[in-house]
Amino acid sequence: MSESAFRVHALELGPMENFVYLIEDIVSRRCAVVDPAWQVDQILATANQYELNITDILLTHSHHDHINGIEELLNHASAEVHLLKPEYEFWQHELEKPSLHHGGDEIDLGTTAIRILHTPGHTPGSACYQLGNEIITGDTLFVFGCGRCDLHGGNPEDMFVTLKSMKQQLPHDMLIHPGHNYSVKPTSTFGEQIDGNPFLHYEDSETFSRYRMHVHDKTRDEPYAAVSKQQLKIANLL
Repeated sequence: MSESAFRVHALELGPMENFVYLIEDIVSRRCAVVDPAWQVDQILATANQYELNITDILLTHSHHDHINGIEELLNHASAEVHLLKPEYEFWQHELEKPSLHHGGDEIDLGTTAIRILHTPGHTPGSACYQLGNEIITGDTLFVFGCGRCDLHGGNPEDMFVTLKSMKQQLPHDMLIHPGHNYSVKPTSTFGEQIDGNPFLHYEDSETFSRYRMHVHDKTRDEPYAAVSKQQLKIANLL
């Protein structure tokens, strides 16, 4: 929970350990729901608990496990749906008047500014949402992991570039809110990820792609724990 103008409430919902987030703007009582899916009644109950008005829906990407609650939520809330234009084109779904964005755009949620990062790799238009010194990463970056690149729309070379850019640009004390609860802890700082996320240890696209596509899922089990660069070297994976 942040001491700034907003709070982030996390709900773990559905059979795939999805995190659905409610971003609360403290002053206006407006709320943005990130990736509404599964038990929409719990999303609505949380909004009611904190006396929030759901005005916005933010999509990190368009895979079914992150968007299957949109229509039900829109039946209960007059909310504006936001996603990146490349993801909308990839998805090819007929949403009624969505707000399409580009990387670097900002969404104003009351007094809270939400910056959109275009982070392709899991899908072509995957997005992360930055609020102050916190970031909601969807399936781009997990705690000690990253999203698959072998699903429809995935590209390991794009994921390598995305994660390398995040490593160079995000502050070490930034708090990460991932799209799934796949790790030994639900959140982490980016500095912890630089030290312990195996996908951030790779320096070239070829070895990263080989690890992501052919090695990782055969050598690691959930819940993911930290893996040092030295551990990868010892295992001859780096």
